[in-house]
Amino acid sequence: MIESREDYKKMIPLWFSEDIGDGDHTTLACIPSEEIGKSQLLIKEKGVVAGVEVACEIFHAFDPDLKVNRYIQDGSEVKPGDVVFDVEGKVQSLLQTERLMLNIMQRMSGIATRTRDYVKLLEGTKTKVLDTRKTTPGLRLLEKQAVRIGGGVNHRIGLFDMILLKDNHVDFAGGIRNAILRTQDYLRTKNKNLKIEIEVRNFDELLQVLDTGGVDRIMLDNFTPEDTRKAVDMIGGRYETESSGGITFETLRQYAECGVDYISVGALTHSVDSLDMSFKAV
Repeated sequence: MIESREDYKKMIPLWFSEDIGDGDHTTLACIPSEEIGKSQLLIKEKGVVAGVEVACEIFHAFDPDLKVNRYIQDGSEVKPGDVVFDVEGKVQSLLQTERLMLNIMQRMSGIATRTRDYVKLLEGTKTKVLDTRKTTPGLRLLEKQAVRIGGGVNHRIGLFDMILLKDNHVDFAGGIRNAILRTQDYLRTKNKNLKIEIEVRNFDELLQVLDTGGVDRIMLDNFTPEDTRKAVDMIGGRYETESSGGITFETLRQYAECGVDYISVGALTHSVDSLDMSFKAV
């Protein structure tokens, strides 16, 4: 996730380069450089707003003289007609940052809105909703930040911060036991302290994991709710549990009531609708 202004400094120049190139010739052609104005971010659809902090960084990076007046913070539920912030300064700057800011805020707000819906559906259970690596290349940190703003929990950020032994790893390694033992040896050799999660596809693989041990979390992949409940009972709290695969908004609660710790949902990020909003001159 975005932890500091330094993180933004790496990404924002790339975003400007992609969108503005050698100049916004439309704006430069018809708007005097000294003209001052104000625009406001207007919400047009009910949801959860996310990306306010990112927007402020974009405005500041492009033109430090732009003044942002914030009225609604990240994570707030919004409705049509709400004004999240307004920005005062050079009109040229307002116009050149408009689309970049909107693209990011609409995308992040859409993710936060969907995540909040899933989180509300899980109220009263111990289960937390997780995101996945099914993200837009180059925007993963922002999208995972949006999941957190919506109340969800991040899974691993990438391939570097957690071990996740999935079906292909197990098959190429020659089975459950080989995959786990090789992983433990690798972590010892490299002096790395990473959590180990392993995916199981059936009860035979689950029994092999329980017999081998040495993991932190077991992912129950494409288990039915009935089999999930049985698997959770078999694990008996010895390891964290995660349900994954084919779980929809309609079936989410059923899986949570089986007692799993986490449910991972790729739909939080891979096919979300953007939240409708506009940046209009005042």
